[in-house]
Amino acid sequence: MKFATSPETVLERLTALRAHDAPTHGGHVLSYVYDSGEPELDRLAGEAIRAMQPVNGLDPTTFGSVAALERDLVGFTRDLLGGDDEVVGTVTSGGTESCLLAVKTARDAWLAAHGLRPGEARPRLVLPTTAHAAFRKAAHYFGLETDLVPVTATGEVTAAAVAERVSGPAAHDVALVVVSAPSYPHAALDPVADVAAVAADAGVPVHVDACIGGMALPFWPDLPDWDLRVPGVTSLSVDLHKYGYAPKGVSVLLQRGRDRQRGQYFATTRWPGYPVVNPTLLGSRSGGPLAAAWAIVQALGHEGFAELAGRSRRATDALRDAVGAVEGLRVVGDPVGPLLAVATDDAVPADRRVDPHRWADAATAHGWVLQAQPAYSQDDGTRLPHTTHLTVTPVTESVLGELVPALEAAADAVRGEPRPDATALLAALPAAGAPADGVPGADPGTLDAETAAGLLGALGLDASRLGDDGPGVGPMAPLLAAVEALPAPVAERLLTELLARLVEPRRP
Repeated sequence: MKFATSPETVLERLTALRAHDAPTHGGHVLSYVYDSGEPELDRLAGEAIRAMQPVNGLDPTTFGSVAALERDLVGFTRDLLGGDDEVVGTVTSGGTESCLLAVKTARDAWLAAHGLRPGEARPRLVLPTTAHAAFRKAAHYFGLETDLVPVTATGEVTAAAVAERVSGPAAHDVALVVVSAPSYPHAALDPVADVAAVAADAGVPVHVDACIGGMALPFWPDLPDWDLRVPGVTSLSVDLHKYGYAPKGVSVLLQRGRDRQRGQYFATTRWPGYPVVNPTLLGSRSGGPLAAAWAIVQALGHEGFAELAGRSRRATDALRDAVGAVEGLRVVGDPVGPLLAVATDDAVPADRRVDPHRWADAATAHGWVLQAQPAYSQDDGTRLPHTTHLTVTPVTESVLGELVPALEAAADAVRGEPRPDATALLAALPAAGAPADGVPGADPGTLDAETAAGLLGALGLDASRLGDDGPGVGPMAPLLAAVEALPAPVAERLLTELLARLVEPRRP
């Protein structure tokens, strides 16, 4: 066969494109990637993917290996996370799909209990403000109202606050309560047992989002019960492409009760093709990530995961101590698991404070990628501070000697510098129609694609050039300051435009 471009040339181009990415190994990116530090696991995963590359997970009656691998993964995670024989599960494409399916199952169960069909009512989804955004996405997709419960200054929701939303007559329209183990923004472990007890009294199911912590917290010392051992927990999500060290994307959704879990399925024989029976949102599914996760679980077993979790825990403790000793910074709350959030220490004089977003930008200049998180105003008037997030993996322990000095040097470089002046940034934006709330371009309805691109340009972001010279979009501190200052719908519209233009075809 004559190829348009030789396979060798294609792979050379791919290698060149990958050279612009942030490094996925070596511990220099403290978000998004989960590096075990064990090259043999990567090789094993790659071989497993190759073995299952042509397999379609759509039909396990044709490809029985899919059923066998999924059965083993569900069994391993169920045992690890305190489930009994009543607990069944599904392998999904990632944490977002697991969360979507948990919400869809709860919605459908609530509608059935009330004799309603989708669209005839909008039940409530009760969740802490720190619950992963995937749950807001699920509510948007499946027609639920989000009932956001404010959290404490250290990031935990309280059972009393949840009780106000589900007790007495207030419980009648609640389809599901969500808690996190731990939450992504601040690594706060919600009081799962207390919330589950309150919800059980009201007859409301509870989902534990353990997507980030589920494969690590079982090996964390001195934790209260938080998993399927807790009465009242009806479902739990855990990602195997995080601390299960599998390639993206593979997650497991565990549900208590076969009948409840069967409601997760979509099935139809009402068309002239083959009967369609899907346990997930996807139809055709790659067998590759499934096989990679299975191979890693088989290779590591309980003891292997415990060893890797121990490395992450030691590294997290060391980073927590090191960051806590940096003048002008503070670790938020009492983080649980291999992640933490860092905020400005307002207890020191202003000229000694370190803005976490400027700190993250300075760390990038030293070769380390941290993740900036905006401040968040809760409905009760309290405001969670802007922070920088660090995800810690086993490999981090081996690079602490480089990482800690780099973080200290980054803090020294920006100490005393205030946050970017968001007011000045916004004043520089061209108006997009009639200003709302005095903010130029604050009416998202006026933001067509070209206007939104112009506003991005005023912020120094040219999507047509991003990705050409390396990872990232440049300094994050100014962008995050603008995101906080803009009305949320406008900020969301601009970020949508930014990401959409990144993947539009470009003319040479």
